[in-house]
Amino acid sequence: MADVSPIDVQKALKGAEYPASGDDLVSVARKNGADDAVVKKLEDSGSKRYDGPDDVQKSVFGGGS
Repeated sequence: MADVSPIDVQKALKGAEYPASGDDLVSVARKNGADDAVVKKLEDSGSKRYDGPDDVQKSVFGGGS
């Protein structure tokens, strides 16, 4: 499986409205035709609330507080 990049996640979440739950973001990614690897990364990041794209990136790729 290819590595997922932050750009892949950003593209998958185009049009997402924040704040959003993890489940909301998975739904947006699927509607946008995201690769299975991207959807899996989002699912694995949990179903917490995200206040914006930066929050998602921190959760998915680390570098959080």
